[in-house]
Amino acid sequence: MDEALRFFRIYEGWIYFFIALGAFLYFRRMYINWHEMRSTIFGLERESAQSKFNQAITILVLLILIGIGEFVIVSYVAPLRPESDPLLTPTIDLLATPTATLPTGATEQAMAGEGTEVGPTPTIDARIGQCQANILEITSPEPGDQLLGEIEILGSANVENFGFYKLEVTPQNQATWRTIQANRVPVENDVLVTSWDTSTLAPGDYLLRLVVTTSGGASLPDCQVPITILIPQE
Repeated sequence: MDEALRFFRIYEGWIYFFIALGAFLYFRRMYINWHEMRSTIFGLERESAQSKFNQAITILVLLILIGIGEFVIVSYVAPLRPESDPLLTPTIDLLATPTATLPTGATEQAMAGEGTEVGPTPTIDARIGQCQANILEITSPEPGDQLLGEIEILGSANVENFGFYKLEVTPQNQATWRTIQANRVPVENDVLVTSWDTSTLAPGDYLLRLVVTTSGGASLPDCQVPITILIPQE
């Protein structure tokens, strides 16, 4: 199903073009047949023109219905399945080498050749945006978490005049936010999304964000968490 939705989204412009072209041709044919119906005298000729006229109308209506179906699929059905988005295919730089900054003391020891083992650098809370504890925050996954398979998203979405919240994801350095799930029930230190299948995304670095909208329709500043999607193990 996702492949079919992706096809309709990628070739949306071409589909509308061929529908418009076909509609123009059959509208022209319908107009010509209508004039033939009015100008014919003999019964057989009139019946033939009437048959062609009806056929042209049928195909024209069918093309209009196909156009409406394309619009509904692209505008309403496809956005409900983020994995069908043709833009959501981040490229992984296999040649890039991650770098890390050592603490000052560890650097001096390494330069002095003391051979002391350096422990892991403490993780820094790298949440982005205006996250607020117990009000608007994502507590799991945490910044820098490496995700694989189906996971649970925990946190809080419990603001004044609450309307609804939604969880979205995008590749880092892009702005193609795609909805994971939305809910109209406020949450405080509990489950925001019961099950999110991360395997539908290409491996790489992403941003996960929580957006809350008030009952009046105003979107509040979001809370974002950087995450990494891993390559599934075979």
